[in-house]
Amino acid sequence: MYIGSTGPRGLHHLVYEVVDNSVDEALQGHCDSISVTLEPDGRVGVSDNGRGIPVAFMPGLDVRAVEGVLTKLHGGVNCVW
Repeated sequence: MYIGSTGPRGLHHLVYEVVDNSVDEALQGHCDSISVTLEPDGRVGVSDNGRGIPVAFMPGLDVRAVEGVLTKLHGGVNCVW
């Protein structure tokens, strides 16, 4: 995932991506509850009751899926879970 910056714009993009993953889970019928929490100190929490991000190694890559999804450009495209 590439968020574009380390400033407020990048943070916004990161939160959008994480919420979008939860929405995808809901649209696929894998969750029915999404919670976004904005904390007074600037932290953002996103949770759902879906399947989560797998931790197994990704096919063809030497990294676990959670690392690939969060650190590689288009990393989630090749994940099957």
